[in-house]
Amino acid sequence: MTDAPRSDLFPSSRLDSDAGALFVLQSKGEWWHAGFHLTTAIVGPTILTLPYAFRGLGWWLGFVCLTTMGLVTFYAYYLMSKVLDHCEKSGRRHIRFRELAADVLGSGWMFYVVIFIQTAINTGIGIGAILLAGQCLDIMYSSLFPQGTLKLYEFIAMVTAVMIVLSQLPSFHSLRHINCASLLLSLGYTFLVVGACINIGLSKHAPKHEYSLEPSDSGRVFSAFTSISIIAAIFGNGILPEIQATLAPPATGKMLKGLILCYSVIFFTFYSTAISGYWVFGNNSSSNILKNLMPDEGPTLAPIVVIGLAVIFVLLQLFAIGLVYSQVAYEIMEKKSADTTKGMFSRRNLVPRLILRTLYMAFCGFMAAMLPFFGDINAVVGAFGFIPLDFVLPMLLYNMTYKPTKRSFTYWINMTIMVVFTCAGLMGAFSSVRKLVLDANKFKLFSSEVVD
Repeated sequence: MTDAPRSDLFPSSRLDSDAGALFVLQSKGEWWHAGFHLTTAIVGPTILTLPYAFRGLGWWLGFVCLTTMGLVTFYAYYLMSKVLDHCEKSGRRHIRFRELAADVLGSGWMFYVVIFIQTAINTGIGIGAILLAGQCLDIMYSSLFPQGTLKLYEFIAMVTAVMIVLSQLPSFHSLRHINCASLLLSLGYTFLVVGACINIGLSKHAPKHEYSLEPSDSGRVFSAFTSISIIAAIFGNGILPEIQATLAPPATGKMLKGLILCYSVIFFTFYSTAISGYWVFGNNSSSNILKNLMPDEGPTLAPIVVIGLAVIFVLLQLFAIGLVYSQVAYEIMEKKSADTTKGMFSRRNLVPRLILRTLYMAFCGFMAAMLPFFGDINAVVGAFGFIPLDFVLPMLLYNMTYKPTKRSFTYWINMTIMVVFTCAGLMGAFSSVRKLVLDANKFKLFSSEVVD
């Protein structure tokens, strides 16, 4: 299907004068690079939350939700990739989610809606990555120096300093080797955690557990929707157009290969972690399964070497995740501050990049130290951010672009997904905010304890 020629809604964003495109979203990558970026954006330490998500769903519903989310997100990302390919063939190549949504939907306000949601997601994940990395350092320090005096916010400051240095890598494409290492790290800590859980479950000292749900009907409903929001957040990324922008044109077909690579890793890591963790700990599953392996009371349930190596792998991958989700912010900064007539590493462009990226990372680090309650925020981000961007908008964009007939199977599948996940998002938002409010009395600014 071909479109009649359309005027470009974003003439100021054309590549010859767009510093964000020329310097940050360079189109030089191959399909496997896109696969590395996608895997880093989706497969992170949040997968260690999956046994906790199963705690609110149980075995059967947990499997159904995990599988449904996987199939729907793969389908959604594939549809969005097709929309991007379609626009490119029509002479309207889009490298930003916000511009794609505004162009296809023909509404300028969608530009600001998407950029608001994207900014909230990306900044939230940047803060969360720094917080969790600081927590990893704190865990290692506490194990080596039980009487040590360093606090969590001091480790967060250390992580922030490293992130400020790494943030000076100029483009998304320059992260391809880091994100390849990130993929291997995710496989590494998954293997270690799953192996530890299986060993514990088969030993005679396996912890007591059960798989019952909340006793009250309302409690079960709220827990289920909170768990759905958590799983949505784990599967979401919200930056697929920016990742596809890194592919050397023509991008047609390349993104599908990247998605297959990414979801091959997802299949192994998500299911093995969810099954092994929930099988061993049941209702006692923590929001980070590593905490179950290192209980506050009694000896650790797995060898210190295994836990230590898993924590190091998680720590290293968090740097990559923080970098990936900062690229949209950097692209916005570069577009406004850089001069395309000067070189990427000219003094004119280097100094603003150094200052702006340092300030952005310092802000994320400060917020991580001040607000250490990542677990509750994770569910809220999933409901308010990832569900609309990754479960609703791709289907809407596809229907608006390809205009399938209302009698077609594709049209009704897309409409069903949009309606179901809009309702799930609303319920998940309410449930997540409810849990945030209930846990509010545990929150302390600049605390050394991370609230689940």
